[in-house]
Amino acid sequence: MSGLDIAILGLSITSSWGNGHATTYRSLLRALAERGHRITFYERDTPWYRPHRDLEDPPYCRVALYRNLSDIPREHAAAIVGADLVVLGSYVPDGAILADWLTTHARGVTAFYDIDTPVTLARLEAGKPDYISAPMIPRFDLYLSFTGGPVLDLIEERYGSPRPRPLYCAVDPDCHAPVAAESRWTLGYLGTYSADRQPTLQQLLLDAAGQSPEDRFVVAGAQYPDTLQWPDNVDRFEHVAPAGHSAFYSSQRFTLNVTRADMKATGYSPSVRLFEAAACGVPIITDRWPGLETFFTPNQHILTAETTADVLDIVRELPEERRRSIAAAARRLVMERHTAAHRARELETYYEDALRHRQRRSIGAVA
Repeated sequence: MSGLDIAILGLSITSSWGNGHATTYRSLLRALAERGHRITFYERDTPWYRPHRDLEDPPYCRVALYRNLSDIPREHAAAIVGADLVVLGSYVPDGAILADWLTTHARGVTAFYDIDTPVTLARLEAGKPDYISAPMIPRFDLYLSFTGGPVLDLIEERYGSPRPRPLYCAVDPDCHAPVAAESRWTLGYLGTYSADRQPTLQQLLLDAAGQSPEDRFVVAGAQYPDTLQWPDNVDRFEHVAPAGHSAFYSSQRFTLNVTRADMKATGYSPSVRLFEAAACGVPIITDRWPGLETFFTPNQHILTAETTADVLDIVRELPEERRRSIAAAARRLVMERHTAAHRARELETYYEDALRHRQRRSIGAVA
């Protein structure tokens, strides 16, 4: 495939503070650029990301910051309208309005990239569309979903998408890999605060820490309430930049994955943290969710826990050789199936399919 001109309107690529979108976009766009594509990323210049930018000028794409919605048609219309592929991401401010403008004016293939599919569907069901509305979904050539499984049929049948396709999160092996690091923590967690995740985090990490005072634990992530009480043996970091993820993960004997309630209910929604931690060679303990076996085989690539006792049994009783073998198996699997290069090739395939459909439709209209 010859290089494409790609326009992406996303939540943020310049700041990884308090969101997982940035690492997803960074790995995917880097892989696309390595395959010869030319990318411009359009990002709203928001006050909550402005002081926390950790990648203002990515070497693999051009970043266009805009202040207001009206800046898009006034300053960037020609580049976006003329792009071969135009992608609108989830959680983009005024996304529903942008969706209308993009699908009306763009000449290339259009895609909605839903990095928050279960949350999006819950909002649509509740009649609270903001970054996408139900009438806009059929107007995109592609609906790229972080969630696979049965939900893809729902997106097609209930919401009328002509082409829902899974585009799961992925890992950039150059950014996430094992490093030599001191083993500082028995169990750690990396994730922004979420009220629906907190009870599980409490049970699987904080309560475990309370019952294991001889071990050290760690929680890293933004937006945790100041009123939370942390056990004395739990270290806290407000933020760990992507450049520090490998060292952070490699300093843990085990790392914890906790799934958002909407994503657990829908299933088939792997967190990017799963792939990142696996790529760093740390064994993962996760809560259970439908479709987990689609990505990792429990007890071969990943460990599951439902209670505090489950976690304590794993960290205290699992033989060291078994711990290492599970981590190694997960890393091999991720390198074989879930890197950003895999996702870039999948996106190219989806683009070519949508383009062929457009061309056939144009020929039929002329005939």
